[in-house]
Amino acid sequence: MKNTILTLLGFAMFAGTLSAQQVAVVDVAKVLENVAEYRQAQRELDNIAAGWQREIAEEYDKIRSMYNRYQSEQVLLSDEQRTEREEEIMDKEKEVRELQRARFGPEGELFRKRQELVAPIQDRVYGVIEDYANSRGFDIIFDKSSESGLIFVGDRFDKTEDILRRID
Repeated sequence: MKNTILTLLGFAMFAGTLSAQQVAVVDVAKVLENVAEYRQAQRELDNIAAGWQREIAEEYDKIRSMYNRYQSEQVLLSDEQRTEREEEIMDKEKEVRELQRARFGPEGELFRKRQELVAPIQDRVYGVIEDYANSRGFDIIFDKSSESGLIFVGDRFDKTEDILRRID
């Protein structure tokens, strides 16, 4: 909420200095929610994630069971057997954490699957927004549903090359 207010405040100040520019706002989240392919991709991702969560929860249940069994048998085990069981439990925990990271981590399977299913739809939506902006003469389009805010800017406003030339 705070970021949205700051974005809108910045937009208001920015808009005051750009009186000749055409500026628009698009709720990209709403647009995506109304694309059937996107909803289907989200359902598929949710189902995949739920299945993986169940799998990981089952593995953690196995670890709890191993630990409970170890706790009840601990007094009957030799030092060597206790150490062996403790290592077995720790190895299993490490294995499950690694599985969780591989599935849900920043570069995990869910991220890759999201890129595969959702990115093409998002790219298509952004392409439509860019075409709309160019055909209607908009110079800047903000996304009101996102923290990032800016989704389209006319090339004439990109001064990156000017700055790069000044740095050299």
